[in-house]
Amino acid sequence: MDTEAQPTERDRSSRPSGSETTSGPAGPEDRSRFALVARAGSWVPGGRITLTLLFCLVFLLLLSTFVLRPFQIPSGSMEPGLRIGDRVLVNKLAYRFGAVPRRGDIVVFDGTGYFGHADYIKRVVGVGGDRVVCCDREGRIQVNGRPVDESGFLHPGDSPSAVPFDVVVPGGTLFVLGDHRSDSSDSRDHLGSPGGGMIPVGDVIGRADWIIWPSAHATRLHRPDAYARVPDAGRTGAHG
Repeated sequence: MDTEAQPTERDRSSRPSGSETTSGPAGPEDRSRFALVARAGSWVPGGRITLTLLFCLVFLLLLSTFVLRPFQIPSGSMEPGLRIGDRVLVNKLAYRFGAVPRRGDIVVFDGTGYFGHADYIKRVVGVGGDRVVCCDREGRIQVNGRPVDESGFLHPGDSPSAVPFDVVVPGGTLFVLGDHRSDSSDSRDHLGSPGGGMIPVGDVIGRADWIIWPSAHATRLHRPDAYARVPDAGRTGAHG
């Protein structure tokens, strides 16, 4: 006689099968979270919609403060690439964590005490230690003895510079020029000013990486290849 107890119908129905899942009521954490959101929503006019908009606003504010910042082009000094009214997106993390500006980068910087009480946008032509000279026999700017072909971004009809100069960029600073040389107030125009027309790297807000408006002109901004063959300062030809 089989003495093993046989399960009753009640026993079978009381055991969930392996494929069955049970779901209980929300735990204390879930209830607390939902209650907190509901309570916060009741504190502001418009409820959860207003609360969501506030969260989005705070997020955008933090993004603009620490990561990305829109900047409107105020003049024609960077034409033809950047036109008056264009809006660019400035990458504020580009030069953090040990990275530094490079020749050819388009940077936005605070010109207070050097250019004027405003933010400016220019192209980096020389970095700390570079010797920048204008111009060689063919009318080209030289950086560390190497001529730079700027025809790919220089404003049509402009020469690299109508003003001759021969400067050595101090460490921790930048020598910057506008692409529309005949319509740009840049390092050339402030060689006799405090700082010698050089921009401290610490005053750089970030690198302009994108044109985001108008949409028909939207594009990513790339560092031109014109500076790729420029040697580092002191390695070769800096005083040639």
